[in-house]
Amino acid sequence: MRRMMAVCRKELQMYFYSPVAYAAFAFFFLIAGYFFSANFLYPPNIIDIRPTIGTITFIYLFIIPLLTMRLVSDELRQGTDELLLTSPVSIGEIVIGKYLAALAVQLLLVVGSLLYPLIMSRFGPIDQPTLWLSYLSMFLLGAAMMAIGLFASSLTAHQMVAGIAGFAILLVFWTIDWLGDSVGGKIKDYLGQFSIVSRVGDLQKGVLDFSDVIFYVTLAIVFLVLSIQVLERKRWR
Repeated sequence: MRRMMAVCRKELQMYFYSPVAYAAFAFFFLIAGYFFSANFLYPPNIIDIRPTIGTITFIYLFIIPLLTMRLVSDELRQGTDELLLTSPVSIGEIVIGKYLAALAVQLLLVVGSLLYPLIMSRFGPIDQPTLWLSYLSMFLLGAAMMAIGLFASSLTAHQMVAGIAGFAILLVFWTIDWLGDSVGGKIKDYLGQFSIVSRVGDLQKGVLDFSDVIFYVTLAIVFLVLSIQVLERKRWR
């Protein structure tokens, strides 16, 4: 645990030494703020947080590959992966430490976006179950997407390639519903089970379905295990 937290602290430092993280944060709050202003601050001023949450989760599709692309690929590019992989720290501790750092950064985005419901609350009451379950959906979705981005970063030493690969994998999960619609039948129902977008629907309506929570947790675990397997292969190559 101590070694894993040391990896996490190092990654957090790297995040805030990197201009990419600041650019990603600026892009996130610029776009989210613009759509919040356009959807709420001008008439009709409907007290509903869900359009803002929908915008934020869509921005994740572009922000998360930026925030995760250097997690492992930078180690591979600089050759520091050999030191890391031959150190007493296990591959699992390395991957989970890096993932926790990514989760902490995502949590900052989630906490920062609480500004929007705070502003909204000045105009009238917000439905509290809908608000907090919507934020839970946003965090779970982001956590699963961070694990996918980390996996993409473990595949290559080139950050840009890792970012594009992460975006491509996320896009598949994002649009899998549309692919199912084009196929139809039982395949549509099967593919729909893997949609990372439709699963947030119930939570954003204020309905807590534990199967949705388990889906995002399982998806994150699967991609963390895949990342560990990729690095294990590099260790013994």
